[in-house]
Amino acid sequence: MSSEVRELIKKFLPDYSISRFGSVYTDTTEFMNMDYGDLIKVGDEHFLVLKNEQERRFGLADPKYWVKRCRHLETNEPKIIKLVFYEKFPMNIGPFKIQCFRSPRKEARILDLVRGDMRFMQGYSNDDIVGNNVRVLDVIRGKRLDVVVHDIPVDHRTYFYEYFPDIFEKYIDSCAAIKFLHDNDEKHGDVRRDHLWVESETGNYRWIDFDYAFDLYENPFGLDIFGLGSILIYLAGKANLTPQTLREHGVDPAVLSVIGAGDYSVVIGNRVVNLRKIYEYIPSSLNNILMHFSSSSSVFYESVDELMVDMNKCLKEIRGL
Repeated sequence: MSSEVRELIKKFLPDYSISRFGSVYTDTTEFMNMDYGDLIKVGDEHFLVLKNEQERRFGLADPKYWVKRCRHLETNEPKIIKLVFYEKFPMNIGPFKIQCFRSPRKEARILDLVRGDMRFMQGYSNDDIVGNNVRVLDVIRGKRLDVVVHDIPVDHRTYFYEYFPDIFEKYIDSCAAIKFLHDNDEKHGDVRRDHLWVESETGNYRWIDFDYAFDLYENPFGLDIFGLGSILIYLAGKANLTPQTLREHGVDPAVLSVIGAGDYSVVIGNRVVNLRKIYEYIPSSLNNILMHFSSSSSVFYESVDELMVDMNKCLKEIRGL
């Protein structure tokens, strides 16, 4: 197959330098076998595999072998190719038991739904010769929102008064984007801070990765809402504050004496949600929103609409500080 790959690259990318000519894959089932220098052919399009994408969480980088960074031969554009990978796992959040699973065709539906809406990643899908759904995604040039926030070189008070209001306003629009999915009976499925990117050229906040789905019978969109709350907690605190990380964020660990069990997140149990006990200048209106996502809350948001109503009221207060 190497000669076929060589000829295709010579035809479409004559000036492109590559040190290995691999195989052509029209059946993408065995995605673990696809590596640098291979070609993925879907329909009449060819994608040169450059590397596996990685997911960076908790300081570790895990390769995602079903997600390939590629070069589209016909256009010479960089693309991300997502191949079919199924998994399922349970999740518990407070009293809720949630079954999560990966659904390539659900992501393909959302790509069609949000085409042209730049609050979301853009792309399209096609099936390979055996029916695997292959998603072809545009590359977003930018950084994760949490990385942008983390890298703002100021103390929390300065951040909260000078930077947070603009970030909060744009984040509310990102929540409206999730509402748009819900209004169309779709879920994002994996709302978390590394799935919201800031595009460098435009400053737009853009959601990525729609291939997770979940079953939560108490509220079909509940997991998305919990995810939105977790991101807001991070943005308000300029970090995820835990008993172990307080000092590195300039917080005296003595504050733990006034933080009780109910002040922590219902999603991840060691993250402080009651930020007003750490930063007394955080308005009660914002802190009350955060406390809906605490382990002591008996009332959770039923919809993104409810969350946005409270956030918009809070934004007006913060703008007036």
